[in-house]
Amino acid sequence: MNDIIWEEPFCAEGNNCFRIGTDPRGNAYIAVAGEEGRYLTDTREALQTLIRDIKAGKADHLL
Repeated sequence: MNDIIWEEPFCAEGNNCFRIGTDPRGNAYIAVAGEEGRYLTDTREALQTLIRDIKAGKADHLL
């Protein structure tokens, strides 16, 4: 059963839109908007760590 609750898309420039979702079991999901059937998944804690690390600049070398 697909019980992912998707947030509104987060869009950067152009058509680069992503969606973040969660489910009642504590999992988190990231997908390209419009491709929600193909997603990456991990725990909510892992998603929180990813977001904090990005905000802290730990992924700036990828820009």
